Amino acid sequence: MRKIIKYLDKPVLIISIILFVVGLIMVFSSSNVTAYMRHAVSPYNYFIKQGVFLLVGLVFSLIMINFGTRFYGFMSRFLFIAVGASLAILLVIGSAQNQAISWYDFGPFSFQPSEFIKVITIIWLADYYEKNKKKLNSYWTSLFPIGLCIIISGLIFVQPDLGTTIIYSVIVGLIFLAEPISKDIKFKTVVSLVGIVAVASFLLISSGKQLILSRQLERLNFTRPCDRLLTTGNQVCNGYIAINNGGLFGKGLGNSTQKYLYLPEPYTDFIFTIIVEELGAICGIAIILLYLFLLFRILLIGKRSYTNRGSIICYGTAIYIFLHIAVNLLGIFGLMPMTGVPLPFMSYGGSFTICLIAALTAVQRVSVETGMKSEKSS
Repeated sequence: MRKIIKYLDKPVLIISIILFVVGLIMVFSSSNVTAYMRHAVSPYNYFIKQGVFLLVGLVFSLIMINFGTRFYGFMSRFLFIAVGASLAILLVIGSAQNQAISWYDFGPFSFQPSEFIKVITIIWLADYYEKNKKKLNSYWTSLFPIGLCIIISGLIFVQPDLGTTIIYSVIVGLIFLAEPISKDIKFKTVVSLVGIVAVASFLLISSGKQLILSRQLERLNFTRPCDRLLTTGNQVCNGYIAINNGGLFGKGLGNSTQKYLYLPEPYTDFIFTIIVEELGAICGIAIILLYLFLLFRILLIGKRSYTNRGSIICYGTAIYIFLHIAVNLLGIFGLMPMTGVPLPFMSYGGSFTICLIAALTAVQRVSVETGMKSEKSS
């Protein structure tokens, strides 16, 4: 255990702890009014639940860090099948929440398979391509996992969850392009997929069928949200108001006015606007800078890894975190449609929090294995 602690990446560990603590505080500050006034539960309800999620994630992380990345790869095969199957079963037995069938409901807690499949896929692809690195001139070997991932993307898309579908597809696509696969295979695959999507879209549109739901089409009208304050622009416009209220130094912790039911669930997708309203633009910028430094450290760990498996775990995790940050912030600033994507470390949510901790633990394990390897060779 001493060697594990010795080779943990301390900047990643410290930044992660800081961001999780800030996030937990802000979950309480942004959720207490909504919890009491809208859901008629204790003001501490979401704060306590998020604390439990973090505790569960911590316990899982302490166990997970003791196993090697090879074991992660071995387990990822079974988890990929199990969670993939749960996505299919969910469409049959699941019930809609927020107009999407994305969760298994277990009373006070819920399980979202589409969140877990992102991290599982990163580790599975890293392990698969590591084990088959001498066969990557074969179309079958190179494209077999991509075919399975396309099926997973389809299952997420029909929930329907467009935001998660896009993030999952981009993660898989970038990992595929990062692998030492023949350039010819990569080029032909990308061209073929673009062509298939274009033709399928054309045929569906020609037949009068909608590719995406009307509520998703409404989100494409994301510019000038305050012109639609009473309809589709309500959340983004109130987010603007929160950011404007905060100014440079904020109104003070707990003093947000937009959390008083102006934003429907300010502790999830729009928590960054409450952070800026209460703690100011300076704090918001500081959080973004911490994100950037965290991503830099994760990429650095990946670059130093002595195996392709370790590198892809780190690169995939960096992509995973970056996409959530980018999609969330661009959405609340009105630069792209809102897709319901949580902000890493900050947003309330059990599935995403536990998955994020698992991904960061996998990165730390790569750092530990690299350190141990360097020690042996020196």
